[in-house]
Amino acid sequence: MPQKDHFDVIVIGVGSMGSAACAFLAQRGHRVLGLEQFTIPHDQGSHSGQSRIIRKAYFEHPDYVPLLQRAYHNWAQLKQEAGTDIYHRTGIVYFGRPDHDTMKGIKKSSILYNIPVETLPPGESKRRFPLFQIPSDFETLYEPDAGFVTPERAVLLYTELALRNGAVIRTSEKVNTWKQEADQVTVHTDKGVYTAGKLIITAGSWASKVIPTLGTGLKVTRQLLAWVNPEVWDVFSLGNFPCWFIEDPERGMYYGFPLLPAGKFGGPIGLKLAHHKPGETVDPDHVDRSAPRDAEENVRYILSKYLPAANGAVLSIKSCLYTYTSDEHFIIDHLPGSSKRVTIACGFSGHGFKFVSVVGEILTDLAIKGKTDLPVEFLQLNRFH
Repeated sequence: MPQKDHFDVIVIGVGSMGSAACAFLAQRGHRVLGLEQFTIPHDQGSHSGQSRIIRKAYFEHPDYVPLLQRAYHNWAQLKQEAGTDIYHRTGIVYFGRPDHDTMKGIKKSSILYNIPVETLPPGESKRRFPLFQIPSDFETLYEPDAGFVTPERAVLLYTELALRNGAVIRTSEKVNTWKQEADQVTVHTDKGVYTAGKLIITAGSWASKVIPTLGTGLKVTRQLLAWVNPEVWDVFSLGNFPCWFIEDPERGMYYGFPLLPAGKFGGPIGLKLAHHKPGETVDPDHVDRSAPRDAEENVRYILSKYLPAANGAVLSIKSCLYTYTSDEHFIIDHLPGSSKRVTIACGFSGHGFKFVSVVGEILTDLAIKGKTDLPVEFLQLNRFH
């Protein structure tokens, strides 16, 4: 095989986690090949939609907090290297009944790791967040250092960083098969054959197809994102309005963002919100991208109930994909039986993008050194056995 087709590491999937892994590998001087079946970025997977929330008081599990602390550091590092903002600090206001697991989880993480989170009495909540119409039995929590990151821009910047440091990135090239041999991995695509000492698989919603031996029952769902035209724009604008979560007793969690100016952030135009609940199970190769009939009703439900000043015309409804594990926690590990030559990251269960900047570092450590000093033991595959 020609020397040009052999690499230190091949990364399958140059989306969110894969682009970061390519960047970290290339920055450390490794010869890396990134293979992406679509363009970079793209809207077929999980990283489209303009914005993703980032927060530290992690209700999903406090073990994520040390990883988030490193992620914040790495996002700041990317800003320094790329000269552009990725993380935008807006604060997040959380609304829900005090006994709900989400609200209890926020407070637990904040206490364990000394994360600033305010508990606002009803009067103060109404004064600071007058646009929200909140039931009297709800609690208000506010995390000032939370905000959002820009997913498509982050993927582009990490890919650019990888290329500038010598990575080879091939787009519109689909992996057909891969095989681990004694001291290397061989990857066959629809355009070529490549070998490497190590393989990283960050295939997102295609993980089960690329890793058929994984056997953890990943479920891919279609999630809907909506952008609406509020009555008055200024009060919802970036700098005036926070990111938010509402734990609705009937339909579960909803979340949203400030209005982002199109000149700086691109489209879609409008105030973004979404329903954080497993959507329809889909095959990632055959996803209906049209909006279902009840999509607008779901938007109207949450806005009319809690945020009536935003209950204007729906401007866009788009979809992205979540890939759920059975416990809704990530999988970051070496593939069993691979002698640590194959590293995988998948099953981010709809809450992974904020971790991109640290997952790229972790995957590089695991591939090159066989281990990482960052605390990912709770995300290993052995928890399923």
